[in-house]
Amino acid sequence: MQLMRIFWLVLAVTVMTTMNPSAAELTADEVIAKANQAAYYAGKDGRSAVRMTISDAQGGTRQRAFTILRMNSDDDNQKFYVYFTAPADVRKMAYLVWKNVGGEDDRWLWLPALNLKKRIAPGDKRTSFVGSDFLYEDVSGRSPEEDSHELIEVTDQHYLIRHVPKAPGTVEFAWYQTWIDRQTFLPMRAEYYEASGERYREVEAMKVETVQGHPTVMVAEARDLISGTSTRNEFSKVEYDLGLKEQIFTERFLRRPPREVTR
Repeated sequence: MQLMRIFWLVLAVTVMTTMNPSAAELTADEVIAKANQAAYYAGKDGRSAVRMTISDAQGGTRQRAFTILRMNSDDDNQKFYVYFTAPADVRKMAYLVWKNVGGEDDRWLWLPALNLKKRIAPGDKRTSFVGSDFLYEDVSGRSPEEDSHELIEVTDQHYLIRHVPKAPGTVEFAWYQTWIDRQTFLPMRAEYYEASGERYREVEAMKVETVQGHPTVMVAEARDLISGTSTRNEFSKVEYDLGLKEQIFTERFLRRPPREVTR
């Protein structure tokens, strides 16, 4: 009789898992792979307008406005193009990223006021993006292969993952943790820690909407807990699968923006 109970229990679990594959437990690496796809690979390409508000510790604010274009490759490599439209001191500035999975990304910054094209060194990818609390690396994403991942907790809403850098000498954090939505697999919150255990930085998705079938972060905020500064990005005019051409994502268009960002 006991064997029969065990048999029926195993059968019930098997049927439930077959009917609902999400009921099967995922490993930390599997969760991170899904989160990376959800956050950075929606559609074959994409475009969005961004209004950035940078707040200092005294409550003063500065504004930035720019457009982001993104195109995926069949090998999971990507290209990003960012063009600034306001204010005057950053207008016509452009940022280009060739994301190379498994290798170092190529990044360029065009500074029209200086008539200068600047290549961003791999070691600078975790520095401030145009004076904000977001980093250059935040634009195109951190490669999952750069960290080891541990599943800490699973709740009804989130997977909590702890990440430790494989090359700690190349980054400013000792470890960080992310809360990943179990339904959308979008990272909803990240906290970064120093070796002392002090939390010094947070990034949070404040608003999510579904656009063309893709759950999309519409408002994101980064906070520097040491300096007291914060930056909020508000996304609008989000579109996917536009059929963008690869020629847009070349150094040629650093100096002269394509019509896809000006229309």
